[in-house]
Amino acid sequence: MLDFLDFSFLDILDIVLVAVLLYYVYKLLKGTVAINIFIGIALVVLIWKITQALQMEMLSGLLGTLISLGAIAILIVFQPEVRKFLLMLGSTNFTNKRSFLKQLSFLKTEIYTNMDVESIVFACEEMAVTKTGVLIVLERNNNLDFILSTGDKMNIEINKPILTSIFYKNSPLHDGAIIVKDNFIIATRVILPLSNKSLPSRFGLRHRAAIGITEKTDALCLIVSEETGKISYIKDGEFVLFKNNNELIEMIRYDLN
Repeated sequence: MLDFLDFSFLDILDIVLVAVLLYYVYKLLKGTVAINIFIGIALVVLIWKITQALQMEMLSGLLGTLISLGAIAILIVFQPEVRKFLLMLGSTNFTNKRSFLKQLSFLKTEIYTNMDVESIVFACEEMAVTKTGVLIVLERNNNLDFILSTGDKMNIEINKPILTSIFYKNSPLHDGAIIVKDNFIIATRVILPLSNKSLPSRFGLRHRAAIGITEKTDALCLIVSEETGKISYIKDGEFVLFKNNNELIEMIRYDLN
């Protein structure tokens, strides 16, 4: 019994690292269908470890075999999430302290972002009235440099007049998407990868492109439909519903954090 309570520093570190990893996975899957599968798997692993600690050899052996055989199935089920996780690791610059700390932003509890979300949403609201087509990509942890070369690189601080002038129908910059990082427009006229997902006919190329980039990365997208003037918010390849623009602002601020 005393051996069970004899913890070393490495044991404590091991527990902390596992807890952080599980929390990170939870944040990655939160809001997706896969979260229920993850919780189920976590419960099975927990029961397996308890049976091992209690030396219930038959049950622990059965659960251990089940978990090992299910590893391939888990990779298939979580393929999109695993892809995003690996993209995040691959895009992290560990020599850059600021970039590395940005990857750990999921540890923050306070909702904070230096992006002027209000100006972005209010600009979309104004352009929705005139049915001006808009496609805005908000970069989060995954680096979007791999698509910047398809457009024109910029370095313009966000404000409402700039956004409305870019998407004005006679502007040479209005075609394609713009990429926003921190509080700056870093590219315009960007071509995004299209999703293969089946969509209703009322959704056009902007929606398909927004779903495509949010399927492959953790970016967020705002769209204004040129046909209906409706504002859409896309996250993780899915439409996110909101009641009004104030709620949309809070949702984006939370997701950016």
